Amino acid sequence: MLMKLLLAFLVTSFAFAQNSEHLPQQREQRGFGQIDFLSIDMPANPEGLREPNMGWSGLHYNLSFGDFYTGLGIYGSLTGQRGGFFTLGLNAGFKTPLSDLLFMDTGLHFGGGGGAGAPDGGGAFILPHADLGFQFRPFSLTLGYSYINFIDNGQIESHQLHFGMQIPLNFDYATFDHLEKKYTSADLKNTSWDKPSRRFSFMLHLNNLNVSENSTIAKVSSSADTTIRLVGLEIDAYLDKNWFVFFKADGAYSGIPAGYMDIFLGGGYHFSFNNNTTNLLTKFGMGAGGGGGVDSQGGFMIYPDLSLEQRLFDDMYISINTGFMLTPDSHFSSSTYGLGLKYYANFNGIENKTKSRSATFKGFEAILKQEVYLDAQRTSNPTEDLHQISFQLNYFLNKTFYLAGQTSFANFGNAGAYAEGIAGLGLQSSALFGNTIQVFGQVLAGGAGGGNISTGQGFILKPAAGINLKLSPTLSLRSSVGYTKALGGELASVFGNIGLSYKLAFLNAK
Repeated sequence: MLMKLLLAFLVTSFAFAQNSEHLPQQREQRGFGQIDFLSIDMPANPEGLREPNMGWSGLHYNLSFGDFYTGLGIYGSLTGQRGGFFTLGLNAGFKTPLSDLLFMDTGLHFGGGGGAGAPDGGGAFILPHADLGFQFRPFSLTLGYSYINFIDNGQIESHQLHFGMQIPLNFDYATFDHLEKKYTSADLKNTSWDKPSRRFSFMLHLNNLNVSENSTIAKVSSSADTTIRLVGLEIDAYLDKNWFVFFKADGAYSGIPAGYMDIFLGGGYHFSFNNNTTNLLTKFGMGAGGGGGVDSQGGFMIYPDLSLEQRLFDDMYISINTGFMLTPDSHFSSSTYGLGLKYYANFNGIENKTKSRSATFKGFEAILKQEVYLDAQRTSNPTEDLHQISFQLNYFLNKTFYLAGQTSFANFGNAGAYAEGIAGLGLQSSALFGNTIQVFGQVLAGGAGGGNISTGQGFILKPAAGINLKLSPTLSLRSSVGYTKALGGELASVFGNIGLSYKLAFLNAK
C-alpha cells in the first residue's frame, strides 16, 4: 500500500512539473499613471493684446525601469480661450529617491499638436520639468518648474509651475509568443495565474452631438442641421463588480469643418440584468473638447451619460447611449446619442464571478511611430510634407487578425493643429526568417483635420502594409508605407513611418 501511494505521488509530481514547465512565466511591469497641470503664458496677438493664460492638463502612462521611466502623454486645453488645443508626446525621465517621503522627478516630454487658432507653427514642442515629489501610500504629488517651447516656428514659449499627481499602475503579462495558447482552470490552479482577474471593456463607437441653438459652431452648409458626428474609442477598467473608471476619445468626421476632438476621464456604475445579458451603465466624465469651429471657450467639458447594452454572443455587446456634453456655464451644450460595439475581458487571473473554466492568452501591441505624408494638400497654403507623431494600439482577435485604434498629431510641416483619430482591422503573417520578421497589412478609417490640411468634413481612409523586425521578446522595429485619402477633401498622399512596437500577452479568462 505504501509503495502504491509513493508511486502515485511521484507520477502526480512529475505530471505537475511537466505542466509547469510549459506554463507561461508571469512577469510584472511596474508603471504609474499621472495627471498634471500647467498654466501657459500665451504670446501677444499682432495688435499687442495678450490673452488669458491657457490652462493645460495632461494624462500620462509611464513604464518604470528602476529610477528611469518612459511612456506617453496627451495634453488638452481646459481654461483660457483655446478650447480644442490638443497634443500627443513621449515622456522620459528619472524619479530619484531623496528619502522615504521625498523624491526628485526630472524629465522631458517631446510631442506634437496644437489647434484652436493658436500660434503653434508645425506643432513640435519640448516640455522639460524638474519637480519635487511627496510620496504617500496610495499616490504621490509633485510640484516644480517646467518650460514649454513650440520649436518648429511656433510662438508659444513659457516658464511656469508644474503640478502633478501620480498613481502606481503595475500589470502582469506573458511574452507575446504565448499568443492564443489555451489552458483550463485546472492547468493554472496553484500557479501565479491563480488569482482574481481584472475586468476591462473596449468599445468602438459612433457618437452624435445634437448642438443647442445658443452654441456657436461652424456649419458646413446652410441647413438647420446642427449634428456633429464622431467616431471614437472607450476603455473601461473595473474597480470591483460594479464601479469602473473610463477613458474616452472622439474625433469628428461629419457635420462641421474637420478638426473637432474631445477626451474624457471619468467613472461609472454598472447594473446587470437577465443573467448578465443586459447591462445599464451610468457614467460621468470630465475632460477637454473643441476645434473644428466649435466654440468651447477654454475647452473644459463635462459628460453625463446613460448606456444600455445587450449581449450579441460570448463577451460581445451592442451598446446605445444618450446623455449631454457641455461646458460648465453651458456656453457650448449638446445632447448626445450613439451606437457602439463593446467587448468585455477578464485579464490576468482565473478567479472571477463566472467561475471560469478556460483561459486564453490574448495579444496587445502598442506602437509609437514618426510618420510623414508626402506633399500633403492644404486648403490654402502651398503643398508641403506633413510630419506627425502617432500612437497605435492593436488587440489581436487571433494569431492573424487584429483590431486597431490610432491617434496622430502633427509635429513638423506647418500644420500644428492637424490630428487624426482612426480605427480599423489588420492582419499579420506568422513569423518568418528564424522568428525575426512579420509582415502586416491594415485598413484604418475615421476622423482627421485641422492645420489647414484639406480633409473636408474630416473622414479619411488609410490603408498600409509593412514589416516588424523583432529586437527582443517584447520590442520590435516597425515600419510601413501606405496611402491616405480624404473622402470629402483634396488630401491624397503617400506616407511612410518608422517606430517601435511593444507586444505583450494577457491571460483572458472565460
